[in-house]
Amino acid sequence: MLSEVAISKLADIKALDKELIKCDGCSRLKLWREEVAVTKRRAYQDETYWGKPVPGFGPVDAQIILVGLAPGAHGANRTGRIFTGDASGDWLFPELFSAGLASQPTSKGIDDGLQLINTRVLCAVRCVPPDNKAETSERDTCSVWFNREIELLMPTAKVFVALGAFAWDALWRTLRAQSDLSDQLPTKKVAFAHGAEVIFGDRLLLASFHPSQQNTFTGKLTEPMFDNIFARARELCAIGVQG
Repeated sequence: MLSEVAISKLADIKALDKELIKCDGCSRLKLWREEVAVTKRRAYQDETYWGKPVPGFGPVDAQIILVGLAPGAHGANRTGRIFTGDASGDWLFPELFSAGLASQPTSKGIDDGLQLINTRVLCAVRCVPPDNKAETSERDTCSVWFNREIELLMPTAKVFVALGAFAWDALWRTLRAQSDLSDQLPTKKVAFAHGAEVIFGDRLLLASFHPSQQNTFTGKLTEPMFDNIFARARELCAIGVQG
């Protein structure tokens, strides 16, 4: 893994992604992502799993930045594209398509032609964790990649959508750490809640429940609730964020 200083000096997203996929900074996550890629799920036995850190997806000059927790074991860890090939993506991409933020409602593999519109998606932790639970040390190790990507996206980013409490916390930490933003955010972190908003300067941090099966099957997150999040994001990009 590159040093934190070296990562902070990566000039653009392309350079960052090139180095990111080589990362072996978390031994537990490296072993797990590779084990899953070898054992596979029965339905995907004939496929070659990605089995590496998963980079972000979408235009690097996007105004809307979506942040999730981590890749799915048989989703992004298999396909190599975030939220692709799993149940969460089956919820997310139809919503993005309906909102005019994706070229098609499905996301099955990296060669399916999907393009995001004015939107980029990434995760706070780039490798799949066992039981979908990253340890604090793993979050912190991966934060150097996350921090640099957010920093590189800042020139055009207007709305940050945190998909779940873990992403909300990661975004809060990253935004607070940026010297030009630290005095624009409240000193005390705003509690995560679906629809929570924090305006900082001419940008917005917006919270949504994660489109996990646990949330969608139980009705904790419904389609109208998700619709409202992306309608709000598009609205603010169109009219500008006003404090």
